[in-house]
Amino acid sequence: MAEQTPVDEMNYDALAQDALRGVVRLALERAQSPSGIPGEHHFYITFKTRAKGVSVPPDVIAKYPDEMTIVLQHQYWDLAVEPDLFSVMLKFGGMPKVLTVPYTAVTRFYDPSVKFLLQFEPPETPAEPVLTLTEAPKPTEPRPSGDGDGPKVVSLDQFRKK
Repeated sequence: MAEQTPVDEMNYDALAQDALRGVVRLALERAQSPSGIPGEHHFYITFKTRAKGVSVPPDVIAKYPDEMTIVLQHQYWDLAVEPDLFSVMLKFGGMPKVLTVPYTAVTRFYDPSVKFLLQFEPPETPAEPVLTLTEAPKPTEPRPSGDGDGPKVVSLDQFRKK
């Protein structure tokens, strides 16, 4: 008789990933303190730019359409750490930009000062919507006679709530 592989109904891998993302949150909370990141510590945070909940300005996402790494060391502002995400202002080309990143979008957290690295499973990113062009339906009723192809004026009164 063949042995059955046990099923992990507790989903321990996901629980461990969530717990380790808590380490990222706690490190960012320390960085958020008035004294900033202590000592020589600094963070390289890699995340999926199109993951659910990520907010990145359009010009930045155009440069990093899939993934980007930010560095929190000397020049970052307005770091806000929340239970599920963080936001920070960084400069891109000299212009300040605010990024909002849920911890679930983070794929890598690295502090090179102590060679501390966490890697996470990448989140599922939504597929880009596919637009298909279809032929316009042919009219089934004949057009009213008159000046035919001229501009038409439609009153919106019939669609307004009364």
